[in-house]
Amino acid sequence: MKLARMISIIMLLLEHRIISATKLAMMFEVSPRTIFRDIDTINEAGIPIIAYPGVKGGIGIMEEYKIEKGLFTVPDIISLLSGLGSIPLSSEEIFTTMAKIKGLLPKEHIHEIELKSNKITTDYTSWKGIKSLPVNIKEIRAALDKNHFLYFQYYDRGGRETARKIEPYRLIFKDSNWYIHAYCLSRQDFRTFRLSRMSSLQVLDETFIPREFEIKPSVLPAIQKITIKLLVDNSLRGWMADFCGKENIDIYDDTRVIVHFPFMESDYVYGLLLKFGDKCECLEPETIRRELLRRVNNIQKLYQKP
Repeated sequence: MKLARMISIIMLLLEHRIISATKLAMMFEVSPRTIFRDIDTINEAGIPIIAYPGVKGGIGIMEEYKIEKGLFTVPDIISLLSGLGSIPLSSEEIFTTMAKIKGLLPKEHIHEIELKSNKITTDYTSWKGIKSLPVNIKEIRAALDKNHFLYFQYYDRGGRETARKIEPYRLIFKDSNWYIHAYCLSRQDFRTFRLSRMSSLQVLDETFIPREFEIKPSVLPAIQKITIKLLVDNSLRGWMADFCGKENIDIYDDTRVIVHFPFMESDYVYGLLLKFGDKCECLEPETIRRELLRRVNNIQKLYQKP
């Protein structure tokens, strides 16, 4: 994993005055080019790395910087560990990476670090017991790290299945779903794929040279949202507060509330509203109300068939 590798590089440079890029590449089983990209990232983070020429040359931290292990404070380490806790790592990776990070501070701070960093836990498993990722996210991460092509079957929103071969670039977690930003060879352009719609994943032996692309805060397509007005039974008030915030709920009478609901035009959201049956009525806009009625009538016709 890139983050763990960069932390390890920093630690090695703390202990060694100079070390060659070739040796680092061999240690981490990556290419020298990958090491130089990591060094660039470390430089951008404010730790000045310099390359020394010659037979005995290599990479080192600038002498004038006089970096010490005190570079990372207790709050810094807590932030690092909390961040790592939000990444889907294997147990071995978690143990190794956290042990390395904790080694940056004196032993008397370890208990404080563990206590505070464990206050935040990220769990990606579903309460419903449903497997949320049909593909192996560990395999995807390995392909990302070593620039391997991925091949898989993909279902789009319309239910159409296509075979895709991609150059993976970035994993994204948004709105309770995992996505991968990649260059799709069949579309000859960058695309974003939802992992839950992927199947038959293969990490190919074939590798690619990474393309230049602009990293944006979000590469997911923008979805047009509007606010609709619902009249909802009190029994659904807790669910509505979880979904859209209690500030968007107003009392209507003793048994019902008005909900200002963020709405996106999709079968999923229409189905979400319809599942509440007679406990949820769309008051406005009229276009959404009519569409809900049309869908209800279609369901009724289905069950009235002889």
